[in-house]
Amino acid sequence: MSVITFFYVLVFIFGTMIGSFLNVLICRLPKDEDVVFKRSHCTQCGAVLKWYQNIPLVSYLVLRGKCAKCKVHISIQYIIVELIMGLAAILIFDGKIGVDSIAPFLFKFSVVSVFIVHFVIDFRHKILPDSLNLYLAMIFLAWSLLHESLLYWLVGGAVGLLFPWFVTWIFYKVRGVVGLGGGDIKLFGALGLYLGPLGIINNIFFSCFSGAILGGIFLLVTKKGRDTQIPFGPFIIVVAFVQIFFPGIIESLLEFK
Repeated sequence: MSVITFFYVLVFIFGTMIGSFLNVLICRLPKDEDVVFKRSHCTQCGAVLKWYQNIPLVSYLVLRGKCAKCKVHISIQYIIVELIMGLAAILIFDGKIGVDSIAPFLFKFSVVSVFIVHFVIDFRHKILPDSLNLYLAMIFLAWSLLHESLLYWLVGGAVGLLFPWFVTWIFYKVRGVVGLGGGDIKLFGALGLYLGPLGIINNIFFSCFSGAILGGIFLLVTKKGRDTQIPFGPFIIVVAFVQIFFPGIIESLLEFK
């Protein structure tokens, strides 16, 4: 095995381990449960998992997706998240070995981790936990302080936070309905620290546009009423992911005539 292959294997294992922890966050944050000291257990029968029943990817396959004690089916989400994070770690690593590559890797991997947890939780529970928004804001702020001007991240964060809040306030005053949740507004604010004023405006536009189109299609297909709540966080996250990791796509769309 070559040195680079060895590092790829290590990075993949690291990614799956983090993915296993992300599953804990996805399961426990909406319930306000401890995510550090409480041992992993079956959510159905409460049986505490042994160490060999908690190995990323392997344990799920060996147990055939069932609890070892009560045999209840374990959500396929667990193995999917672990696999996604393992592959994400490899793609972000991209064979770059060196001290200078550590910080960019940790930054991008941390962002992907928060995006994954936010996406699943909002899709399932229609909430974006404040703890994740705060952590994301800290990551973006630290990175922007090192790579961007004070005005860039300060204005970006302000636009991301205040503009959606103002529109939501106006919407509430006119119609008496809260159009955008507090978690969504805080997520916009956190993203603005990294994307800057123009970038966060683009995010707001594209996430609203995609949300309106796909949300409308969802309502038509499912034949549900217009008052049906559709989580908006996933749209914000997908657009932000494209902006951060594939900025050329957004630029192409903006230049399209």
